[in-house]
Amino acid sequence: MYDQINIQFHQLGSFPSCLVNFPNMVETETKTQPHVVCVPYPSQGHISPMMQLAKLLNSRGFHITFVNTEFNHRRFIRSRGHTSSLSRLPDFRFETIPDGLPPCDKDATQDVPALSDSTRTNCLGPFKELLIKLNKLSEVPPVSCVVSDGVMGFGREAAVELGIPEVQFWTASACGFMGYLQYGELLKKGMAPFKDKEYNSDDPVLNTPIDFPGVKNATLKDIPYHPNEIMFDFMGSEAQNCLKSSAIIFNTFDEFEHEVLDAISSTFPNSYTVGPLSLLCRHIPTETPIKSLNPSLWKEDPKLLEWLDRWEPNSVVYVNYGSVTVMTDQHLQEFAWGLANSKHPFLWVVRPDVVKSESVILPDEFLEEVKDRGYIASWVPQEQVLGHKSVGVFLTHCGWNSMLESVGEGVPVICWPFFADQQTNCGFACGRWGIGLEVKHDVKRCEIIGVVKEMMEGEKGKELKQNALKWRKKAIEATDIGGASYGNFDRMMEHLIKKVEIWLKE
Repeated sequence: MYDQINIQFHQLGSFPSCLVNFPNMVETETKTQPHVVCVPYPSQGHISPMMQLAKLLNSRGFHITFVNTEFNHRRFIRSRGHTSSLSRLPDFRFETIPDGLPPCDKDATQDVPALSDSTRTNCLGPFKELLIKLNKLSEVPPVSCVVSDGVMGFGREAAVELGIPEVQFWTASACGFMGYLQYGELLKKGMAPFKDKEYNSDDPVLNTPIDFPGVKNATLKDIPYHPNEIMFDFMGSEAQNCLKSSAIIFNTFDEFEHEVLDAISSTFPNSYTVGPLSLLCRHIPTETPIKSLNPSLWKEDPKLLEWLDRWEPNSVVYVNYGSVTVMTDQHLQEFAWGLANSKHPFLWVVRPDVVKSESVILPDEFLEEVKDRGYIASWVPQEQVLGHKSVGVFLTHCGWNSMLESVGEGVPVICWPFFADQQTNCGFACGRWGIGLEVKHDVKRCEIIGVVKEMMEGEKGKELKQNALKWRKKAIEATDIGGASYGNFDRMMEHLIKKVEIWLKE
């Protein structure tokens, strides 16, 4: 029979400590930690929130193994230039698994359909081998739980096969998750898979009404868009597979998506809304090494914050399309001259791979025009940028991290969605949340000029700014001690603890 031992979770910052009885896995009186293995989908937009969740769990006393793909871990190390910062984390370690794709040294997100198909085809075996290896290491506690990305179903499958407790973490929006659950119904009605090769928000077909639990007066435009049949199948099936999990964690807060969350919890009660995680992480004490652990796969520009300091409050347009969005060179030129001719200062993130199959080339006359009021960077610390007093509006692809970080800082948005749940988030931002304006997919410089001026100078822009500040207040309240997300995180912890206790007794 296992001996009973007490594990005292670390009391860090405002997080309360909790005393829990765990059966020891060997008959000794030594203390051990619960050990969580976190496996995100291998792109920046998924790695960032998984890292935030892992840091929070670590601050509560969990040993963490964070699993990157070999490709992304090389990028992770390159972005730092060294590995010394990782050696200071004795109970937060990194491991890797292959992604199944051919070797590549490109410093960019891999082809998403190929990557998605490869992870679900090739990653189960290597991940199971990793879990078995970890359980044989004397220097780390036995694996007691797997937290896998909602679109990395092999993580849940491996845990189940090895008899390890598991939960899923849906890193995107709850409204997007509900949209993916509708894919089966769309197939039955002959409305999917979508045939257009490129999302066009102006297509009247997208105004077709469709029943959508938790979303009133829904249309096809509210459904996450995947023109690629591999991605349509991948996202639809992975969302359905999440419902097989013991629990689902959402990076959102109750009031923000309450109708959709009510619809989800009515059929799946073990769901926990713990966001925005970026705000919940403020409770991690600054003196702990994990506080400053940065999940970026790109090297961030160190000078831009000094540049932002030059400008008046709410005067700068911040532009970032995320880590995956690509566009034509024509669209890039339209954005460039729209920003230039708006006459407002701007910070523009232009990834080297943002133009489809081409190098990014900005005209010399454009660079000359904006040299005193434009800053172009390849990657930035977005939370710090959005939190800077000079930033007045955010032109975004509407990825979920960007939406939550914008809300967390009270910054309204100009929406240019690219694919997936981005158009769903855009619809909610411009309609239900009242914090944004959308520009057409086939963007023109005159439209960029007009919407920037409206957001920075017009009455509508002032209204959206006030709405954004109201949502910021609610997001902060949700993540404060006693707030809904703070309490839900405690409930999620209790769920994990009970699962581990039961597992250890079996």
